Amino acid sequence: MPTFYQNLLHPQIPQYAIIIDVKYGNSEPLAARMRPRTLGEVAGQEHILGPGKLLRRVIEADRLTNIILFGPPGCGKTTLAEVIAKTTERNFVRCSGVISNVAEIRKVCERARTELGGMGTILFVDEIHRFNKAQQDVLLPYVEDGTVVLIGATTHNPSMFVNTPLTSRSLVFQLHPLSPADVSALLDRALTDKERGYGDLAIEFDPEAKRFLSEICDGDGRHALTALEVAVRSTPPDDDGTIRLSLDVIQECVQRRIVQYDKKEDGHYDTISAFIKSVRGSDPDAAIYWLAKMLVAGEDPRFIARRLVILASEDIGNADPRGITVAVAALHAVEFVGMPEARISLAQATTYLATAPKSNRSYDALEKAWHDVETGAVQPVPEHLKNVHVKAIGAEEDSGYKYPHSYKEAWVEQSYLRIPERYYFPSDQGYEATIAKRMASHSSTH
Repeated sequence: MPTFYQNLLHPQIPQYAIIIDVKYGNSEPLAARMRPRTLGEVAGQEHILGPGKLLRRVIEADRLTNIILFGPPGCGKTTLAEVIAKTTERNFVRCSGVISNVAEIRKVCERARTELGGMGTILFVDEIHRFNKAQQDVLLPYVEDGTVVLIGATTHNPSMFVNTPLTSRSLVFQLHPLSPADVSALLDRALTDKERGYGDLAIEFDPEAKRFLSEICDGDGRHALTALEVAVRSTPPDDDGTIRLSLDVIQECVQRRIVQYDKKEDGHYDTISAFIKSVRGSDPDAAIYWLAKMLVAGEDPRFIARRLVILASEDIGNADPRGITVAVAALHAVEFVGMPEARISLAQATTYLATAPKSNRSYDALEKAWHDVETGAVQPVPEHLKNVHVKAIGAEEDSGYKYPHSYKEAWVEQSYLRIPERYYFPSDQGYEATIAKRMASHSSTH
């Protein structure tokens, strides 16, 4: 018995849900129904599919070659492969890097050679990074002789997880997460499409709810459409027959609550300010809380990491010289690993810097010297410090630069400014206290 007839007999399923089931059925999710059928319907990826871009030219000219699509979940890798097959009028055969074995791969490729033929076959391998070396090697002869055109999809960097023989025979395209505007356009299309979407239903989608869903799904179009489907199917219509999707409804469907944090307004600047001041004030608990708020709200982790790098020099400095190393390492981790795992590195750097001894004396020294350079007469370089390679006629005699390493403790008293000035006053915090003692011993010696 079809699912929607079963639903009609089920006393716990609301009538409005039954009506939706009867019209659209339960067999195919909204995200699957709304898959683009043409290049024009593909959301985002303008960097490779825009007018005149390489992949679009290859597809439209039907000069298809092997392709590896690399990008995060929900960015449209499978969809793009299917659109390519439809646009170029090729057979489309799909296998998975998770469940396919060598025998199955060989069987699929031989069938493409003997049975399909004609207009050519695209072999789409989802999660190709999960193929071991033997599985990937099986593909090579079929790829080389043109039996199949390979389109591989992976969320991992192909240069590290796909065999070199395959990548060298393929064009590798990186797909980006969908922008909030792209996701919003997908939602609008699903709400207005009468054939595949909900265009025949009276649905009122609160603008704030749509904005929240467009941003909270992290560029995953499939996630956004699934949440919309759950919202429509679970929300009873009002007396006038309108299904109203409020912010509360959408938040419940995605199991995430909105964080009041506008990336371009006060919420952004106030929260990062509270974060930095908490680290500067040596409160790791408050700092971690503000870090969590920013990350949950979708703040760019690179922005947070850059601010930690600045703080490590401005507020910790030589009190703990390792602070700048930890902060820069966190920035590299964000760039190399990405979210969500990069949040762990940010947490480590945040707690380390918050509990480190503090000193702003290096920054303070620079500010004072900067002021003197900008407002006073700029001092010329003393003769004994100049980079002199050829003795000029009329030049002074050897100025007598003293090479510090020729002296005890690699230090000797000599002038490095024509007009001496003191800028750096190390504090008694952390390692800077050791620096202060060393500087004091030099001045007391002479």
